[in-house]
Amino acid sequence: MNTLFPVKPLFPDGFEYNPDFLSQKEQDDLLQEITKYERHTFKFQGYEAKRKVASFGYDYSFEKNILSMGLPIPPSFDSLLEKVSNHLGIDKHDFAELLITEYPVSAVINWHRDAFPFDLIAGISLGTDCLFRLRPYDKTKQGRGSIISVPVRAGSLYIMKGAARINWQHSIAPVKHIRYSITLRTLRKGS
Repeated sequence: MNTLFPVKPLFPDGFEYNPDFLSQKEQDDLLQEITKYERHTFKFQGYEAKRKVASFGYDYSFEKNILSMGLPIPPSFDSLLEKVSNHLGIDKHDFAELLITEYPVSAVINWHRDAFPFDLIAGISLGTDCLFRLRPYDKTKQGRGSIISVPVRAGSLYIMKGAARINWQHSIAPVKHIRYSITLRTLRKGS
């Protein structure tokens, strides 16, 4: 369909995408900071994924199904925490986890919802663009036409909360170049 103005994709309630959240300098500084931390292969229920991670703050073990306190979030990420929390109108201390993820070429994330103890999810994309996909969690609502694809640019911020967090799954298509992300999560009340 031809339109006079570009049509924005319709996102689920609670999903927000900000393509130009970080300046190039902020991206470069974060990429340099990330290299200081050792990342280990992500394991999920006995399966080793291609991606590598470093977790700070609270961490969820998929092997043991428990939430535990890990290393403190490094102060070098304070400016990022402040920028994201100011955007959301929350206190930066509400972020209980900071997860660094390295995606080598062809790495994917399959369909999933984040671990239950976490509530709001904020993702920062770095290094290269990727294709972020959303689909309803309810299998009766899933189908080819129910998938929403969002081209996520390096330096962007996406937010998942409320219905987008609970009623939708997300995945990331294979990347063509090495990509990094920083995921910030708040804890669900009572976790």
